[in-house]
Amino acid sequence: MPQPDAAAHAISEIIAQRIEALFGQPLAELEALADSTSDATLLAALTGSHGDLVLAERNIAFQLERLRELTAPEREIGRFAAGHIVDCARRIAESVATRDAYAKSTGAVLAGLRRASAPDTQSPVPPVPAAPQAATSRTR
Repeated sequence: MPQPDAAAHAISEIIAQRIEALFGQPLAELEALADSTSDATLLAALTGSHGDLVLAERNIAFQLERLRELTAPEREIGRFAAGHIVDCARRIAESVATRDAYAKSTGAVLAGLRRASAPDTQSPVPPVPAAPQAATSRTR
């Protein structure tokens, strides 16, 4: 029976790479950092979304493997197996929709974020211009 290929988790791997590039650390370290912080943070939201994306991809792979087992050429499909086949197909559809939703929303957030460059300590920071003086008019 064919094994699920590595491409099944390609979306979560791309998202993981983008999170790592944004924060400049491996995902495992970022997840530990997010878990150790009691406040809700963008990092926690991104790593949580990534975890949900991974879970959806794993469920797709699992359900596909189960579907392949149930529909193997040597198996007879009776009433009992037919119900399981329909259930696997429904679970695959739900997991694909979940995966796509997480990938779209997490990707959109990541697309809107950019890694901040280090401040340039060589060039002086220009001073903030003073507010213009209010014009006073004489009435006499």
